[in-house]
Amino acid sequence: MGFLVTGGAMMTCTMGAAPASMSVLPVGMVNAGPQPAATIMDNAPMLNIAPFGMCMSMANPQVASATAAALGVLTPMPCIPNVPGPWAPGSPTVQIGGKPALNDASMATCAFGGSISITVPGQFTVQVP
Repeated sequence: MGFLVTGGAMMTCTMGAAPASMSVLPVGMVNAGPQPAATIMDNAPMLNIAPFGMCMSMANPQVASATAAALGVLTPMPCIPNVPGPWAPGSPTVQIGGKPALNDASMATCAFGGSISITVPGQFTVQVP
């Protein structure tokens, strides 16, 4: 079993240079400890998923244009996550507000080629499958 992810969880992206924290709005009205619990739909860039420092993906248009301007030398640019879909797989049995709860084994995919994973779930007392 994994841990339920809450606000304040730490995430990393394979194409980002720094970790980022997760923000969860209290719309589900479920807390784990003092923080609101997350669902697989807490995937909004800049609202739920903060930037990961500098992006190194050539699929990111800003990185591609900066690299082209530097004559092919990879030039990282600020990360602005682009997550088109929900976290997967989430919890198969626990739902919050009709949506699967987010566990620390779930991942999200950035449209720029990065894979976002949970490194610290935000709390260590509530487990979900």
